[in-house]
Amino acid sequence: MRASRRMIWETNQRLIRQHNLEAGMDKHTFTLGMNQFGDMVRQPTIYNALLTVNAAEEEKRLDGIPLSKWNCSLSAAPETWDWRPYGYVTPVKNQDEEQPLSFGHCGSCYEFAAVGSLEGQLFKQTGKLLPLSEQNLVDCSGDYHNNGCGGGLAMRCFSYVSDHGIMSERKYPYTAEVGPCEYQNATKEAWCKGFNRVPSLDEKVFRDTLYEVGPIAVSVNATHPSFKFYKDGVLYQPDCSTRTNHAVLAVGYGSSYLDYWIVKNSWGTGWGRDILMARGYNQCGIARRPVYPIM
Repeated sequence: MRASRRMIWETNQRLIRQHNLEAGMDKHTFTLGMNQFGDMVRQPTIYNALLTVNAAEEEKRLDGIPLSKWNCSLSAAPETWDWRPYGYVTPVKNQDEEQPLSFGHCGSCYEFAAVGSLEGQLFKQTGKLLPLSEQNLVDCSGDYHNNGCGGGLAMRCFSYVSDHGIMSERKYPYTAEVGPCEYQNATKEAWCKGFNRVPSLDEKVFRDTLYEVGPIAVSVNATHPSFKFYKDGVLYQPDCSTRTNHAVLAVGYGSSYLDYWIVKNSWGTGWGRDILMARGYNQCGIARRPVYPIM
């Protein structure tokens, strides 16, 4: 087992070194680094289990759901914006924090993305940044066609919260596994009226909405090694598929040598606090289906 892990680690280390050598020659706009995925014996199985947004299913479920109504009231968005310094974003969380990645896994990324957007809207309403409960959604949103640690969609989480509300993380802590629903209506901390979709593939409207509304749940394709081992810079990977399979949270945008989105992931600080993804290219499918709650 130890020898197998060492071989996997060395293979990934060579990939990372080669990429970073090419980045030093200006062939790439970002660098890679070793992280918790580097030496997993069952790496493909475990890693893929974390990626649980089904693109085909999501497209089907979106049929008949109206887009947001856009008008000229959207404020003129500045060139750069980041909601984190304004108190809208909780510290990075880990969807597998209670189960070591080499042994267990929970595909609850969609709930972390949904909760992140809800936390931002709650702060916008109350001025209070309160971590909300992903476990509440893991255990209780099955009737909305979510599958706990087996995947689901952020918009279904918003539908659940619009009907029931959601508790705080402190009162309903995360366990990274499905358990009985222990939701208590009397202690709910937030509620929404539903959700809005941002028009697909329109990154200007996406940018303007992100500035106007707050953090937005999005889906990306996270199977490419460039995403898996991302470390720094702006991720521009032309061969990254736009067929999305992982939910994350867009928290801002900016521009340097490339325009970019600022994205909060849910793989803990060992992976990184955030990732910058190229803006204007539908990088890894990020502009396909942004969605946010209506509070």
